Amino acid sequence: MKKLLFIFFSFSIIFSTNAQLLGNKKEYTKADTLRGSLRPERTNFDMLKYDLTVKVNPTKKSIQGVNKIQFKTLKKTDRMQLDLFENMQIDSIIYHQKHLNFAREFNAVFITFPKELSAKDRDSLSFYYSGKPVIAKNPPWDGGFIFTKDDNGKDWVSVAVQGTGASLWYPNKDHQSDEPEEAEIHIIAPSELMGVSNGRFTGKTKIDDNYTQWNWKVVNPINNYNIILNVGDYVHFSDKYKDLELHYYVLFGHKEKAEKQFQQVIPMMDCFYEKFGPYPFKEDTYKLVETPFLGMEHQSAVAYGNHFSNGYLGNDLSGTGIGLKWDFIIIHESGHEWFGNSITASDIADMWIHESFTAYAEAVYIECRWGKEDARKYISGTRRSVANRTSIIGDYGVNSEGSGDMYYKGANMLHTIRTVLQNDELWWRLLKEFSLTYKHKIIDTETVIDFFETRTKEELTPIFNQYLRYAELPKLVFKTEKNSIFYKWETSAENFNMPIDIFISGEKRRIFPTSTWKKLEKAQNLENIQVDLNNFYIEVEK
Repeated sequence: MKKLLFIFFSFSIIFSTNAQLLGNKKEYTKADTLRGSLRPERTNFDMLKYDLTVKVNPTKKSIQGVNKIQFKTLKKTDRMQLDLFENMQIDSIIYHQKHLNFAREFNAVFITFPKELSAKDRDSLSFYYSGKPVIAKNPPWDGGFIFTKDDNGKDWVSVAVQGTGASLWYPNKDHQSDEPEEAEIHIIAPSELMGVSNGRFTGKTKIDDNYTQWNWKVVNPINNYNIILNVGDYVHFSDKYKDLELHYYVLFGHKEKAEKQFQQVIPMMDCFYEKFGPYPFKEDTYKLVETPFLGMEHQSAVAYGNHFSNGYLGNDLSGTGIGLKWDFIIIHESGHEWFGNSITASDIADMWIHESFTAYAEAVYIECRWGKEDARKYISGTRRSVANRTSIIGDYGVNSEGSGDMYYKGANMLHTIRTVLQNDELWWRLLKEFSLTYKHKIIDTETVIDFFETRTKEELTPIFNQYLRYAELPKLVFKTEKNSIFYKWETSAENFNMPIDIFISGEKRRIFPTSTWKKLEKAQNLENIQVDLNNFYIEVEK
């Protein structure tokens, strides 16, 4: 999810949804390029598995660990780039029982192998590290570790790093274009606490009188920022949906409230299975884990910190009241399991693929539960958080996300395209086929647009381009000339010919504006013309 920025105006609350958004910078540094670009030191390798062991010391606010990385060499090379924040210490990098030479540049770690590796080789190395990781000041709005206490004075530890980077706390190839095909996470935590991570619990081992190791295994591809650790005084309970295991981990004393609130998971699964297809990580189970921050879409271990209340911390993002019927964090963050976790953007600049579809999934859930009209009201209401100041798509190759409009401007774009198509049966088929076609795949904006154009046989590229690549909304302009009314589009995107519905004296009519003036037949008075702004997210100028 990413963070939600609160702005208070009188009796209303306007929310702009982002989490650790890096924004559209005008100037980039070498550090940005090292993090965001794909050079041979990265593209010559495919990450196959992370086997991560991390010992957490809440008293010292420090961690110590090793990531045993299995990889495949795609081209002959003797050099690899991994990433680890420069404040963390590299203790050693071991390859075939020998220490590897490495050099650090900002958060990048360049490793030199003793001899050239052959193409298609499968190999491994062990990356040992330690230190005091960056601590988040306001998670999840900024990335870092959270060391805090629960209401009973017990240590409670977690981490949130979307946007900031998983290399904040463990070494990895910190780019969304490459996911390990599987992962093991071993959390060594104080023995009176529990360690909870992604995937399926495989057992625990007593390390000594003070520490216990909790073992978890993920058998599906997982992106770096989704790998997580949680340490706390947790209690566990479970449920089942069809053949999917549902597991819940909440703090001691919160089980009764959680059992009631988490009942929303079943109707959510009913809806999302129907509209998007089965849960994409069945083998790894579905989990909600209570966290000391609001929420995050950690794959198969969704972070939950909404205090067992409906809405978004008790508020409605749409201002309609409809958002208070359901728990925002359960629905939104779980929606990311389909969009963001299963389907992942290859560059952080295309994060709209994660956020626009997931923000739209909120309205999908509402439509499943309470009908199309409530869904329409909700999604229209979320426009109050849209700024329309910068483009939704960021700059490629420099670790740059676009604007926070990727949430609800993007969701309203999808709602607009649905209305353009005028075929709900086709729309639902498209969404489900999109989810299933790109399940466990890494894609980009062009792939999304091509999918929707190919399946609909409609020219949708100009529509996607206007909403995603330009700050301003498409503007429908009317004018009166010689007792006649004319209309046209004013847009930055070329060939923008989106049809739109209007009402003339209450009678609905679809018109087909272009960039040149067209005469509106059977219309005499601008005041009698109403544009369907409920279903088209545009600007109108008369």
